[in-house]
Amino acid sequence: MIALLTVKGSLMLAGNKNNQLSSSHRERELMAITTGSVRIAAWTTALTVLTAISGLPGTANAQTVELRYGHMNPPTSAAGLQAQMLADAIAKNTSGQVTVKVYPSSQLGKLQELAEAVSTGTIALSHNTAGGIGSLYEPFGALDTPYLYRDYDHLMKVMDVDSPVMKKLNEGLIKAAGVRVLYAYYFGTRQLTSNKAMLQPSDLAGQKIRAIPFPIYMAAVQGLGAIPIPVDWSEVPTALATGQVAGQENPVNVVLSSKLYETQSHLMLTSHIMNAQVIVINEKVWQKLTQTQRDALSAAAQDVRKRASEMVKNQEAEETEKLKGLKMNVIGPDNGLKLDVYKAAVNKVVQEKFGAKYGDLYKEIAEIK
Repeated sequence: MIALLTVKGSLMLAGNKNNQLSSSHRERELMAITTGSVRIAAWTTALTVLTAISGLPGTANAQTVELRYGHMNPPTSAAGLQAQMLADAIAKNTSGQVTVKVYPSSQLGKLQELAEAVSTGTIALSHNTAGGIGSLYEPFGALDTPYLYRDYDHLMKVMDVDSPVMKKLNEGLIKAAGVRVLYAYYFGTRQLTSNKAMLQPSDLAGQKIRAIPFPIYMAAVQGLGAIPIPVDWSEVPTALATGQVAGQENPVNVVLSSKLYETQSHLMLTSHIMNAQVIVINEKVWQKLTQTQRDALSAAAQDVRKRASEMVKNQEAEETEKLKGLKMNVIGPDNGLKLDVYKAAVNKVVQEKFGAKYGDLYKEIAEIK
């Protein structure tokens, strides 16, 4: 990687002492760059005299580091807001030495592509569901199993990076994919949407419902009674508008912030998956940070985890009421939703597909108090 370092407003080219440009030549190169009239020839000449350095902390000349954070959500969604919270907190904690540039709305790729991009180091940071991280290290998918957590507190204890479950999974993720979990925050509890009331699994028979294209989510939608159709998040609004799928499932914040109420008339409070969104960082990037910088990022992560989780949790009831005001029909147990029937049907499918594979992990999760 080639480094262009900006120090106190002056552009400085990091190069080998044995390859010095002449004064006049250097002035011409810098003028071409700083005036905005960058010419390919000028860049080619400049690059030949640069020493290839990483541009990350740990190199002697590195002054600042910019990390790219790509994700799939709108910037105004809870997920988008927490990404910017993290960028702001890291800049503050490192006094600007480490900065994060956020690319929302699938600018840098789809769900699977973003997970892989962190693994390869194309981007430094991203967030995804635990099921999505499972595409890099399969056992992670177990954390998104339907009806797994007793309550919010249980979820947050399990998803704490220092919990025994998360420590073990994080070690496996680092070894398998070169990716480290930085933190996980409460993303919300997933509910079903469609264009008619779906009071029990039999009502979903033959209905095509969008599922996140990862195994645990496909199983969840199948358990709800529908035909799961894998669709990347970036394509969901179009899939709903065109009738490719008849419904989808997501927390109410996503339904509201992505305006899914414009194409979906009913919200069923199935609460089938209590979700944490997992923020990950490329392991090589992490290791090239100084210990002081890693400590600063960890402190920022814990601060954002707390603030983002509280933000989502405290707004869920209000956002549900907003959806009612936008003419969505919100259906819960008091309105005839047969939640126990849904639970039994989903758990049956999950047990058939994942019981043997994740049984021990489910026991470890249950033991966390």
